[in-house]
Amino acid sequence: MITSLSIKNYALIEKLAIDFSKGFSIITGETGAGKSIILGAIGLVLGKRADLTSLKNKEEKCVIEAQFEIGKYNLREFFEANDLDYEDETIIRREILPSGKSRAFINDSPVNLQELQDLSLYLIDIHSQQQTQELSDENVQFKIIDAIANNAEVIAEYQKLLKSYKSDRSKLNALLKKQSDAGKEQEYHTFLLNELVAAQLKSGEQEELEADYEKLNNVEIIKESLDKSLAIANEEQFGVFHNLNEIKNALQKVAPFSVEYQKLFERITSLTIEFDDVSKELENCSEKLLNDPAQLELINQKLQSIYNLQKKHQVSSVDELLQIQSDLGNSLLELDNMDEEIALLTKSIEEKATELDIHASKIHENRVNAIPKLSAQLVSILETLGMPNARFNMELQSSETYFQNGKDELQFLFSANKGTDFGLLKKVASGGEMSRIMLAVKAILAKYSKLPTLIFDEIDTGVSGEIAIRMGEIMKEMSSTMQIFAITHLPQIAAKGDSHFKVSKSTVGDDTLSELKLLSQENRIIEIAQMLSGANISDSALNHAKELLN
Repeated sequence: MITSLSIKNYALIEKLAIDFSKGFSIITGETGAGKSIILGAIGLVLGKRADLTSLKNKEEKCVIEAQFEIGKYNLREFFEANDLDYEDETIIRREILPSGKSRAFINDSPVNLQELQDLSLYLIDIHSQQQTQELSDENVQFKIIDAIANNAEVIAEYQKLLKSYKSDRSKLNALLKKQSDAGKEQEYHTFLLNELVAAQLKSGEQEELEADYEKLNNVEIIKESLDKSLAIANEEQFGVFHNLNEIKNALQKVAPFSVEYQKLFERITSLTIEFDDVSKELENCSEKLLNDPAQLELINQKLQSIYNLQKKHQVSSVDELLQIQSDLGNSLLELDNMDEEIALLTKSIEEKATELDIHASKIHENRVNAIPKLSAQLVSILETLGMPNARFNMELQSSETYFQNGKDELQFLFSANKGTDFGLLKKVASGGEMSRIMLAVKAILAKYSKLPTLIFDEIDTGVSGEIAIRMGEIMKEMSSTMQIFAITHLPQIAAKGDSHFKVSKSTVGDDTLSELKLLSQENRIIEIAQMLSGANISDSALNHAKELLN
C-alpha cells in the first residue's frame, strides 16, 4: 500500500507532502481543483512518460516520491530478478529535469521506465472512467474471467509455448520461401558453379599466365636481344668479358703498390665474376626460349576464359572468382540440406501445436467452470446496487486460431431488465449501469487479487442517492483486504471513507496553487455539507452530513 506521497514543482503544486493510511480513503474537491494532478503525479511514480509541461517552474527540477509498504506482497523475487535492493518500506522517486530528461529510482537504485512499469503492476490499479468503457473490450472480459478461473499460470505457460511456436512458423515460412526462390535459380547457379569448376582456377595463376603469354608472344624479339647481348659479351677480341679480363690483369700488376689499387683490383674482379654469371644466365634463357605457337594458343585461351568469367561476375581477380565458386557451392549445399531442416521444423511445429491444444483446452475448461461463479457474483452485487434484474450471458466458442490467451472466442452479453434481449455491454448498458458493473467486477477481482491498492477515479458517474450509498458500502467492504481510494463528487460515498482528503486551488499573487489536505472530523462535516448543498451551507445540509458520517 502507498503510505506517503511528496510532490515538488509539479503542475500547480509547488510543494506537497501527505501521508496515507490503510482502509478506505476519500479524495474530493471542486472540478479543476487538481484531483487529476494528484493522479498524474502517482502515474509518473508508476512509470508514465513525462515532459517539460509537468514542471511548474521550468528552471527547477520536479521531484515526486512515494513510499510503499510491500512486506506482505511477496515481491522479494521481483526485486532479486531485477537486481534491486529489497526493502519492506520501498521508496520510488521520479525526477524531471529542466532539460526534459527524466530519471527514476527504486530504493535509490536508478531504473528505467520499463522496470518501473513492471513493478507498478504489483502496487496500484488506477481505475479511470476510460477503463469503465474498456469493460466492453473482449480482452478485458477475458482477463476478468481468467482471474476467477485462476488461469494466470497456465496462460503464462501457453504464451511461452506460443512464442516458440510462432518463431518456428516464421522460420519455416522463411525457409519455404527461400527454397522456392532458390529452386527457381538452382539450375542457373549449378551452371555457373560448373563453369567455374571447369575453369580449374588457381590463386595467382592469372599473373603467371600473363607473364608467359608476353614471353611467347614476343619470342623473336627476345631471342634476338638475348643473342645480341651474348655476342657483345663473349666476342673473342672485343667482347665485354675479354675487355674486363684485360682490365683485371692490368690492375693486378699495380695492386701491390697501393691499398687504393688493391681495392680497384678487387672491385674489377667482383665485377668480372658477376658479369660471367650474367652471361651464363643470358645463355640459359636463350636456350630455354622456344617458339611454341601451340602453347601460346593454350595460354591465350586460358586467359580469355578467365577474362570472360571476370566480366560475367563483375570482378577483377581470380581470387574473387574462387570466392564466388565457394559461395555457389555452399548455397547449393545449403539447398540440399534445406529439406531436412524443413522436415525437422514441421515436426517441431506439430508437437508444439499439440501442446498448445492441451494448454488451450485446460484454459477453456477453467473458464467454463469460472463463468457461472462470475455471473452469479455479478448478479448478486448488482442487485444490491439497484439492478435486481441484471443478467449475463457469457458464451465461449472454441476456434482453430491460437490467440494470445488461448483458442476461445467470447460473447459477453448483458440484459438489465426483464423481457429485454441480451446485447453487447457497450450498446445496452447506460453510463450509470456501466459504473455499477465495473464496481461489481472490481469488488469480485479484489478477492482474487493480491494487489495492495486500488484507486477509483469517479466510478460513481451516473449514480446518486441510495445507489451511491451502496457503492460506498461495497468500496468500504473491499478496503478490509486492500487499500482503497475513491475520487468522488458524491457525499454518500465520501461519508463512507475512513479518512478524507480535499484538493483545493488558490490564487497567490499572480500564481495558482493546488494543495491536498487531510480533513479533520469537523472540516469533513463541512465538506460533505457543501457537496450536498453548495457553497451556502444550510443547517439541514450540516445535519444530513452528520447523519451520513454516522
